[in-house]
Amino acid sequence: MSEKEYKYIVRILGNDIPGEKKIISGLTQINGIGYHFAKTLLNLLKIDHMNNIGYLADEQITDIEKVIKNPTSYFPAWFLNRRKDIETGNNIHMIGSEMALTIRNDIEREKTTNSWKGYRHTFGLKVRGQRTRCTGRKAGAVGVKKGGKVLPAKTPDQKSNS
Repeated sequence: MSEKEYKYIVRILGNDIPGEKKIISGLTQINGIGYHFAKTLLNLLKIDHMNNIGYLADEQITDIEKVIKNPTSYFPAWFLNRRKDIETGNNIHMIGSEMALTIRNDIEREKTTNSWKGYRHTFGLKVRGQRTRCTGRKAGAVGVKKGGKVLPAKTPDQKSNS
């Protein structure tokens, strides 16, 4: 490994990854790439996932970027994170800030169509059928609310002066 050039920061698809991280955990820092996607990607490219990401050659980095940008030609449709997109109807794999933007748009579409999921999102409740009786409480404690300081009782001579 020492004959290869070491990079302290590796830039993949606009994300800075520290060179001392293992390749598989470094790839998971990219939003939209999980552990299984990263491991399958490294197996496809025949890269040892136990090495540090700082020891990757430039051509290996470009190969990784090429596969991440166009995963539909390398992976089956069930492996992608957005199948049958509502707007395009295609199977795509979202990465980075487009993922957060698309999720936000999906929630807004649910709210405007007044679907049950949109209703639950609007009121900040659980959406996917989870229990709400004892979990998911966001504000305040359960039980009797404690009052402020208790004032001393007035004596009979204080009452007559007022």
